[in-house]
Amino acid sequence: MADVMVAAMPFHGHAGPLAAVAGAFVAGGHRVRAYTGAAYESAFSAVGADVILWRSARDFDEHDPSGSYPELAGRRGPRQMLANVEHLFVRSGAGQCADLLEAWRGRPWDAVVADATSLGAAFAAERTGTAWVSVSTTPLALPSRRLPPPGLGIAPARNAAERARDAALRRAARSATRGIQRAYRDERTRAGLGPGRARFDEATASPDLVCAVGVPELEYPREDPTGRIVFVGELARRSPTPGPSPALPEWWSEVVRSAVPVVHVTQGTQNLDPSDLIAPTFAALGRQPVLVVATTGRPDAAPLPFPVPPNARVAGFVPHAALLPHVDVMITNGGWGGVLAALAHGVPLVVAGGDLDKPEAAARVAWAGAGIDLRTGRPRPRAILDAWRRVSRDAAIRGRSRELAARFAEHDGPAEVVAHTLALIDRVRARDRG
Repeated sequence: MADVMVAAMPFHGHAGPLAAVAGAFVAGGHRVRAYTGAAYESAFSAVGADVILWRSARDFDEHDPSGSYPELAGRRGPRQMLANVEHLFVRSGAGQCADLLEAWRGRPWDAVVADATSLGAAFAAERTGTAWVSVSTTPLALPSRRLPPPGLGIAPARNAAERARDAALRRAARSATRGIQRAYRDERTRAGLGPGRARFDEATASPDLVCAVGVPELEYPREDPTGRIVFVGELARRSPTPGPSPALPEWWSEVVRSAVPVVHVTQGTQNLDPSDLIAPTFAALGRQPVLVVATTGRPDAAPLPFPVPPNARVAGFVPHAALLPHVDVMITNGGWGGVLAALAHGVPLVVAGGDLDKPEAAARVAWAGAGIDLRTGRPRPRAILDAWRRVSRDAAIRGRSRELAARFAEHDGPAEVVAHTLALIDRVRARDRG
């Protein structure tokens, strides 16, 4: 039996996958604690983990992070991404580490299993000298000597001109992220660590084991050493968990019995302005022979500020496991968890990735041949209509989506993270004995 600390940043797309991992450890008879924000306490306690909440680290509401971090107010696009990384992810690192070290002093763990943006978990593993597994819940963001900088949504170079472009972008990215690197050094000092040899974008990935969600077909070819990276498919619970099942909307029978194709449009769980993607999708498909199922990402199910066409149905959330088997095409803002869920069900995608990691998700879907990248988070109705028509009719895209579903079916992500972690614990114990 292992004693494991699972750490997740308090975002839906991070906490959900890590809760599935925590549940798999519990099911295997291991002792599990989970460190996360208050909003996700119930997600981890429901799978049997003992929950430790952010205290020294400043907790926040993912739907309004500027309420706790005023530095983020009014930012979108690249400015939002840089500010989020610096203030939410980096400058909370020492506080997270303090919380985790307090837990360690009460009961040491055998391994920290943390989402790759949980900087405090990396610090705590370094302070305690324990095994550390980083779980990449977003498109793999490890820097590369040959690829474009992660986050820009640019596919690998195909010729000399594009290789020169990528080299210039890598230099520019180092300049643009100097503030983040300064913050990283400051947090290492606050956490009682030396300056370190790695940059922040390298230091958030475990040197021993990176469990990346997805499948290799969605990852760009790398010339860098990748032996520590394993792909684990989708991190979703495959068996029922304690507590009631998520409620389905009252119009659910219309989805199940629909005589026309079902198109799912989702605004994701961050930057929830429905005018970005839901409104233009309604304008594009409101007169088409489809049933549009829109999810706003808002748990309060607030009414939309614009008319809903007769062929559309709206909810805050609908469980992917229930919905996606009925979906013909998914139109998404590019949240990686939703993208992977769609591909795991063989559903082709139209992706409007505007900011954060979403342009990267959109570019990888297009690069893998499983959908269309609209190259904006605020597409025009005509662009959505044209993309939906192409995805609906293109046999190559639909076939590629089914191929990727077959690759996902080969994985049981949470169980694989458990197995890889236990193997790493054994290697660390053997190394310490030697």
